[in-house]
Amino acid sequence: MRALDRLLSPASVAVIGASGDARKTSGRPIAFLRKHGFQGRLYPVNPRYEDIDGLRCYPSIAELPEVPDVAVILLGAERANQAVAELAALGCAAAIVLAGGYGETGESGIRRQAELQAARGSMRILGPNTIGLVNVSERITLSASGALDMDALLPGKVALVSQSGGILGALLSRGVAAGIGFSKLISTSNEVDLDVADFVDHLADDPATAVIALYLEGLRDTAKFTRAVGRARAAGKPVVVFKVGRSEAGASAAASHTGALAGSDDLYSAYFRQLGVIRAETFADLLDIPFALASGRVMQGTRVAILTSTGGAGTLIADSLGVNGFQTPPPGAETAARLRALDVGDQAVLDRNPIDLTLAGLQPEVMRGAISILLDSPDYDTVISVVGSSGVAQPHLMADAIRDSLANSQKPVLAYISPHAPAATQRINGSGGVAFSAPESCAGALKALVLQGSFARQQSGQVGAAPSAEAVALADLQPGPLDEARSKQLYETFGIPVTRERVVADARQAEAAARDLGGEVVLKVLSARIPHKSEVGGVALRQRPEDIGGRLERMRDEVTAQVGFNPEAFLVQEMVSGGEELILGFIRDPQLGPAVLLGMGGVTAELFQDTTLRLLPVTLDDARTMLAELRTYPLLDGFRGRPKADVEAAARCIVAFSDMALRLGERLQEAEINPLLVRPQGQGVVALDGLTVLS
Repeated sequence: MRALDRLLSPASVAVIGASGDARKTSGRPIAFLRKHGFQGRLYPVNPRYEDIDGLRCYPSIAELPEVPDVAVILLGAERANQAVAELAALGCAAAIVLAGGYGETGESGIRRQAELQAARGSMRILGPNTIGLVNVSERITLSASGALDMDALLPGKVALVSQSGGILGALLSRGVAAGIGFSKLISTSNEVDLDVADFVDHLADDPATAVIALYLEGLRDTAKFTRAVGRARAAGKPVVVFKVGRSEAGASAAASHTGALAGSDDLYSAYFRQLGVIRAETFADLLDIPFALASGRVMQGTRVAILTSTGGAGTLIADSLGVNGFQTPPPGAETAARLRALDVGDQAVLDRNPIDLTLAGLQPEVMRGAISILLDSPDYDTVISVVGSSGVAQPHLMADAIRDSLANSQKPVLAYISPHAPAATQRINGSGGVAFSAPESCAGALKALVLQGSFARQQSGQVGAAPSAEAVALADLQPGPLDEARSKQLYETFGIPVTRERVVADARQAEAAARDLGGEVVLKVLSARIPHKSEVGGVALRQRPEDIGGRLERMRDEVTAQVGFNPEAFLVQEMVSGGEELILGFIRDPQLGPAVLLGMGGVTAELFQDTTLRLLPVTLDDARTMLAELRTYPLLDGFRGRPKADVEAAARCIVAFSDMALRLGERLQEAEINPLLVRPQGQGVVALDGLTVLS
């Protein structure tokens, strides 16, 4: 049996440092194990007791009658480390270390955590600084969470893995109050050994789990997490993540605009999207969305029927759905005729959506019939039933109607509980339906169902390990930032079209270069020390050969006054116009790795913040999707009579840029084309400016 199997489903448990006082943290694990029906062998260890709750108490680990599958360690940090060493020497499969005072406390705690890592040997460790785990499916409570004081555990199909111990108890108690059960709840906390990815991988094979919910503060090993999520998705198990730290700043010291535009939280969102992970926007979503997904219902479209007997609540739902992109069309003629045949009376409103049954909706047979008709109707992809004040006195009314209607359809059925009616919520959730007490929760759940359907159809497109690529020889390129000319020479090597241009040192050379290029040209200061030329007066457009020499001398003076040194080189570049400007950038995130950013370009890039991200590698399909995700994509697609842009050439350029990043490997730290001009259809793209930083 694998160590994680024994950790989650032990036949024997030792509780090290157990107390006979169930009111204390150290007394809770044994009390909860016995209260909730643990059927295995239980061994308290504490030299101060002869027995605890009728169980023989052992004076030391060495005197245990057998090697336990799992040990729950309730000692302080220093003594916990010693207990871990003793248990590891015995051959114990796993230990749960509840003590704090480790990596979360600073340098001394980090040293103590390293000692714990050394002490464990091959034994697996959950924690330290954890509240433990609860295997609800098998009634095994290896935890000291006060939330387990509840009378009974409620089994369900959702597994929760949290990097915060307090979240475990919070969601367990909220779930029970709403009639929502769990299969497993696991707190990983400091993750000295076992981390979130280990449990996602394990739960992919758990028959009791249909959906995996994660509370994340960060990831230690993204490659491992990627593989684990891939296994879960291959097993048909959606993964829902609530990631804290959304307000983290981006790479503020970055030379390129890309670093400022791509905050670390944006990268996490991109990473989750590529993995096919659903990101919960609010903490409430971390309970609501997994429960909706666990229903196993399939959302095939965005048309929603709202069935109500209270007009105001129906309007709330309709408004929330509209804001989130759902449609609420009126019933078609055939559906409306079937509804009228229910004999709902003259006051019912059956030709609009929300479909208001008024008082007729309080009759069980009418409500049951209406839900069945709407589920059967080709006009709708899902049904939301609104529970009004009757839910307080008659919680069975909607619950029973939903239960009786589910067998004949795979469409989702949600309920919005308008009054405070916990009995109605619990009854609906316990009978196969999905009930929420906020209209926004209904919209959030439906969005997740639509997204999960999309992920399932694109299963083969999930992110994987980057393809192997030989690093490009760059012996002639020195570490640090490259100027624009050298950056674009590098980009051109990888098939990215760039402008025709000449590097010059003085007015005479500039005039000759302008004549050679022909027509109007652009004059730029050229220095690796000046990443943003326009901000220091280092760009002049539409220069003619007869004027460019004098403009160069003025630019030299202006830039020198701004930056404090005399620029030695300038760039004379062909003047290219006619198209839409994008920004295409690369950054290397210290946690998630290399990524490509695409957005509206030019000097307004940081102002509009219209961007999308992908972690490498980026495929041609990824690139097309990135372009379509921009809010400004209509400008590329012929908005209000504009010529359509060469979107396919832009997609190929994104892939070439991604390939360059892969081939350069660890040497590439930052790169940016800003702007990348996307010309009219059939005319391609051209990089008008470039910035590169090499390690």
